Formats: sequence, C-alpha cells, structure tokens
Amino acid sequence: MWSFQNFFFILCTSLSFVSSAAGMIHVFGYEGRDVKIPCGYDDGYEDYEKYLCKDDCSNSDILITTTQRYKAKYFIYEDRKTRIYIVTISDLSAVDAGKYWCGVSRTGRDIYTEVKLEIRQDICCDEMNKIQSHEEASVSISCPYESQDKNNLKYLCRGKQPSTCLQQAVISSDNTQNRRFRLTDDKTSRFTVNIASLTLEDSGLYLCGVHRNTGLDVFTAVELKVKEWCCVKSKNMSGIVGRAVTLQCPYPPQHQNNSKFLCKGDKHNSCTDKTSQNRFTLHNVSSSSYLITIKDLEAGDAGTYWCGSDAQWSVGNYTKIHLSVEYQQETITVETFSINSSHVPGKPFEDAGLYVVLPVSVVLLLIMASVLVIVYKCKCSKDRGDRSKPKTVDTQGVVDSEDLYENHDAVVKMKRYHPDDTDEDQPDYENVSSEQIYNNEF
Repeated sequence: MWSFQNFFFILCTSLSFVSSAAGMIHVFGYEGRDVKIPCGYDDGYEDYEKYLCKDDCSNSDILITTTQRYKAKYFIYEDRKTRIYIVTISDLSAVDAGKYWCGVSRTGRDIYTEVKLEIRQDICCDEMNKIQSHEEASVSISCPYESQDKNNLKYLCRGKQPSTCLQQAVISSDNTQNRRFRLTDDKTSRFTVNIASLTLEDSGLYLCGVHRNTGLDVFTAVELKVKEWCCVKSKNMSGIVGRAVTLQCPYPPQHQNNSKFLCKGDKHNSCTDKTSQNRFTLHNVSSSSYLITIKDLEAGDAGTYWCGSDAQWSVGNYTKIHLSVEYQQETITVETFSINSSHVPGKPFEDAGLYVVLPVSVVLLLIMASVLVIVYKCKCSKDRGDRSKPKTVDTQGVVDSEDLYENHDAVVKMKRYHPDDTDEDQPDYENVSSEQIYNNEF
C-alpha cells in the first residue's frame, strides 16, 4: 500500500518529489518545469495566514501568502480539511534552488518548516544502452535497478525527459500488459519490457524508471533502433505473356546446403510457395545464388515474389522481386522501295531518290490503268461512229483519197465554176479527169 506522500505525489504531479526528515522537507524539480511544495500545519491554525519565504524569511523574502494566492511565478492553494497548503513554483531555473520556509503567521513567533529545493536538468542519462531489431519482430528491453527498489513501482516511457516519464509511461508494474508491451520483474535486480510486432515508429529513446519514496526517481536510458524488414536485394522485373522469365536469387554462403524456394505474396510471412508448380523451375545453383525460370507467363503471374534460403525469415537473407507482366504488342512493317531520279531541271542534285509506299503506288497504277482503258474505249466508240456516217465533202479542208475518188464529180463541178475565181492564172480544172485528180491527190 502506498504511503500518503506517494498518493499525493501521483495525484498532484510528478514534476517534483518531496520528502521530510527531522522537520525538513526535501523538494526536487527539473529546469523548465514546475515544482509543488506541500506545507502542513497543526490543528487549530486553519484560519491563520500561511506563506512561503526564502533565505532569512524577512518581510522582503516572503514570496506568497494565502491572502494573495497568485504572485508572479508563485501560486498557493490551501486545503483546510487535510491542513495542507501547497505552493507551486513555475518555470524552474538553477537560481530557484536553495532553502525555503513554510510559515504560519501567529501572535509572537511564527511557525516554520524548512524546505530544501534541488534543481536538476531535465535530461537523462550519461550512459545509454543501444539495442536493434527489425519490423514485425519483437525486442526485450532490460532495465536494471538496485535491490532496495525491488518493491517500488517500475515503468517504461518514451523520450528522454524524466520530469514527465511517469505520466507518459507506456507500461508499469501495476499494469504489466498493455497491447504490444509486456512487463516482467524478477524482483531481484532488473525488470524487462517486451515489445511485440515492432514497427519503424517504435524507434527512439526510452527511459526505464524506478519510483523512489525519497528523492527523484531513478532512470536508465535505452535507444531502440528498428530496421526495415529488408532483403539481400530488391528488384523490379518484367515479362511478356506466353514467354519465359528468369529470376536470380542471391543468398548467404552459409546457406548453401539449405533448401531454396520462391514464394509469392505482398508479405513474406504469408506468401505462397511456387517452386512446386511445373512452370517454375529452379536451376543453376551456385555458392551464392540460384535461378528460377517461369515458363509460359500468365497475366496472373504479376506480383511480389520472395526467394531465399532461410526458413526462419532472418533479416538480410532474402530477395524481394516485383514482377510485372505485359502483353506483346504486334506491329505492322511497311516495306518501301526507292526510285532514283537523275536530275530535275533547274535544281540539280546527286543520287536523289523518290521513296514511294508500296500500297499507294499500286493504287495509283490501278487508277492510271483505268483511265487509259476508259480513254481507249471512248476513242474506239468514236471511230466506229464516224465510219457509219455518210462522207461529205469539206470544201475548206483536206480530204483523203477515198473521198476524192467517191466524190470527184462533185469536186470537178464545184471547181468548174466559182464566183470568186477571178485570177486568170488559176489552172483550169474543167478538162481534168477524175483519174488525174485521184492520181495526184492534190
């Protein structure tokens, strides 16, 4: 069962500690924090004025009285039922250390109780125990203490400030199980705190605290470093559906005789073994690595793989592989050919080439052939139409020999008389026979 002072200490604050011996009260505080000085008095003085003073306790040394309650960095509160008044000093500094007096005003000589205030820096500690572990694992923090403290309260807090450690304790001997934290005490020289399922956020400083009834609590410091659960190497690989891909897995030389395997899953401790499947083949095992080939890749093969040689999943003995699977992209290649042109007038050049895409050239050739066929058909149709029409004499143009032969009489007749023929030098066609005209063909 805790004493009244311990109960009062926890109830009010842990920023200071008060002890009394032979009429003297020892108070301990930390720089930058508050300290509470409890002053008791005897029955019958409830209505008297109380105060706190320093040094010689002259009028100028009085810091605060129960009639003022608040003055600068001092605050006073009285509980007449328990006959205790408490003086709080805020924002402690080294100059606040020294001798104080709890006083009760009365007729004649006042009643005094001496108070000694000690100030400590709010840091811990000169020595620090460093331990390491990795995420998802567990770790044990060992906290030694002196044999005289075997029945005292033990606790563990995060950080390095002793002044707030007890209030912020994550586990104590009064409550030995708190989620991932568990405290065990051998009741001789040490207590142990086990932290399960470590995360990277668990890294940092811890204080092992032992509560003492006289003086400040005793602390030991521990620095915990949680490493990321990692592997020998982390790789990113890709493959194509229907083809094969080969994964390389290094391992420690001391595991040469261990079983090698490959499993798939986001977490190493819940992955599914794949080496038993037909498409997964393990081969080329050397003293430091081995290969695993996956045949006929499928889209479902994409994901995270773990390969290793340590069934205990020790840190650093595995390779983490991220495999992505893609579909093969089909491409169409268009062949081209070149036509070398010799020379463009006005723009000379050497070895010029005209590159024509084959499908386009075929279309152009087809169009040109169609146009030629259409033109040819139109010409043939026109020629057939001209042959079916009766021949007429063109008096202004040139006629062929056949026309002349067939219409020679008309020609002779027309030339025999023309109103415009006035030139006497013109030849006389009157006596020219048709045979002569045919033979000369003009």
